[in-house]
Amino acid sequence: MKFRQAKWDEPLIFERSREGSIGYSLPEPSKAVQKMLPKPLSIIPKNLRRKTPPLLPELSEPEVVQHFIRLSQMSYCIDLGLYPLGSCTMKYNPPMNEEIVKNPQFSHSHPHQDCSTLQGVLRILFELQQWLSEITGMDQHSLQPAAGAQGELAGVLIIRAYHDDRDELKTRRHIIVPDSAHGTNPASAAMAGFDVIVVPSNKQGQVDIQALEDAVSKQTAGLMLTNPNTLGLFEQEIETIASIVHKAGGLLYYDGANLNANLGRVRPGDMGFDIIHTNLHKTFATPHGGGGPGAGPVGVKQRLAEYLPIPIISFNGEEYHFDVDHPKSIGRLHGFHGNTAVLLKAYAYIMRMGWEGLHAVSDHAVLNANYIMKQLEGIKGYSIPFASGVWRKHEVVVSAKPLERDTGVTARDVAKALLDRGIHAPTFYFPAIVDEALMIEPTETFSKAELDRFVQAMKEIAEHAYTDSKRVCNAPEQTSIRRLDEVKAAHPRTMTLSWRMRQQRIK
Repeated sequence: MKFRQAKWDEPLIFERSREGSIGYSLPEPSKAVQKMLPKPLSIIPKNLRRKTPPLLPELSEPEVVQHFIRLSQMSYCIDLGLYPLGSCTMKYNPPMNEEIVKNPQFSHSHPHQDCSTLQGVLRILFELQQWLSEITGMDQHSLQPAAGAQGELAGVLIIRAYHDDRDELKTRRHIIVPDSAHGTNPASAAMAGFDVIVVPSNKQGQVDIQALEDAVSKQTAGLMLTNPNTLGLFEQEIETIASIVHKAGGLLYYDGANLNANLGRVRPGDMGFDIIHTNLHKTFATPHGGGGPGAGPVGVKQRLAEYLPIPIISFNGEEYHFDVDHPKSIGRLHGFHGNTAVLLKAYAYIMRMGWEGLHAVSDHAVLNANYIMKQLEGIKGYSIPFASGVWRKHEVVVSAKPLERDTGVTARDVAKALLDRGIHAPTFYFPAIVDEALMIEPTETFSKAELDRFVQAMKEIAEHAYTDSKRVCNAPEQTSIRRLDEVKAAHPRTMTLSWRMRQQRIK
């Protein structure tokens, strides 16, 4: 399998700068217009004026275009091929959705506009709230949370507000999470002021029911869970889990990161969950990664609706409006009304897919994950931990522990070697309960041919590990940037985040 990534010897844009180069040309205003316009500096208060010109690179327009095109060619993206990041659902984002949100009626709207001038946008957001409630089995939604982690925090704050309203918050201090939970789950619980109680997985990779029964008490505020879990396994005892938590007086929160496995097939609300956040930037094909923007709407059962973050989009029979009249709400999560562009893309995706299309999403996502699992079963160097032979849902976790034990090649090395074959690496070393974990989620958007290419690459890497382990450990060799010192790259003292920082480091 041959792959060559573009390797431009591209300098920084400041290094390309040449004094006197001009990247734009504005027409001279007529003399009549000049008389009407104030002098540029006259409209800027003296205390805000720069003492020296801004430090900007000087290049021609074609040079700027060349620079950024070269950088884009050195990068991997979802349009180039498989992006199997487990638990992240990095699936293809239809460009048509991008075109929709460029419509000036959307892109030129302003959050301070009067609702009477935003009826079309508000209707879309109102319908999206209703659709998400129907898809997830909840009764009401708020579109406020700006990301999945903020949706999590909103969910836990709702749990807090519910118990506080019942004068039980002083005693209910525990949030229970499985040992396979996303790292943001315990972080969100701690941010909301709760103590985190971890319950282990059983030999089947699911919540240990006895351990859960031992963990719940009058101190239990709630349980944070995703189903299927991070091993790609459906929690078969979910009704029992819900009963245990509810009997103890706690609430069930559903982490929507893995909802791609359940679309149109089973609803969290029907499993017994009280609260859910949904990652629109995962499940509903809006851009994901690079720090945002995202959207993590939170939905609840009716008894918790009064605690939802505001504003909520409402319809009084005549007009759509921002509803903030919720005295028990956990409040606003940010300055305005949500990441509307992301919400619009999710609306367009759901509209185009329809109910049958959403069924197909989960069907094909599950099929693809299980195809990869079966193809990798029995390959020397890899193993499938937990519940051997049991079908997975949308993702499968493969262990490279046998490879590491036999050759010294780790899951990290396998991930780096995949880059040399033109394939983005899966998530590795997560979940932590699997040694040398490779967490693979192919999603529904890639063909069998692309999956076969991934499987073949995994086989080749394992074979090379047994014959030339040093080469695998040195990967990647064909990418524009070789293997990084990850500790140094992540250390705040060595980060160079601006041209000014770089100049100071050079000095």
